[in-house]
Amino acid sequence: MSTHPNVQRVADALAAAGANGRIRILDEAVPTAAAAAAELGCEVGAIANSLIFDGDGTPVLILTSGAHRVDTAKLAAELGLTKLKRATPEFVKQHTGQSIGGVAPVGHPAPVRTLVDTALDQYAEIWAAGGIPHSVFPTTYAELLRVTDGTPVVVN
Repeated sequence: MSTHPNVQRVADALAAAGANGRIRILDEAVPTAAAAAAELGCEVGAIANSLIFDGDGTPVLILTSGAHRVDTAKLAAELGLTKLKRATPEFVKQHTGQSIGGVAPVGHPAPVRTLVDTALDQYAEIWAAGGIPHSVFPTTYAELLRVTDGTPVVVN
């Protein structure tokens, strides 16, 4: 089976950043935190959901614990944005090159402003999407901050 181009881009970005985790291809798609946690046998909170938002026309990637919802009004105010709204599938694809349900924290055509939920710090191992809904990779909170050049935030 050949590697999907999105998975290869993510793998290349992880390798270039010196990340330790390797992408794992799953038999079934895991487009939600609950599905990923069930497949991987971990807590839903240890899943780093990659959520793209439209912040006044600019993409904002929020890597949130699967156990949390993002308080968009709170974060918009903290970021100095008029509004932070859930992006359309087209907006997500345009800015990440990936589709909703498999958006990875890295491997995008251009850097995307990234915020990382501080709640993820409580887990020794975090799982993130690998570019398609059938792929994931293990990482740590510190590594996730480093490879994404992310900013720690409380999302809820």
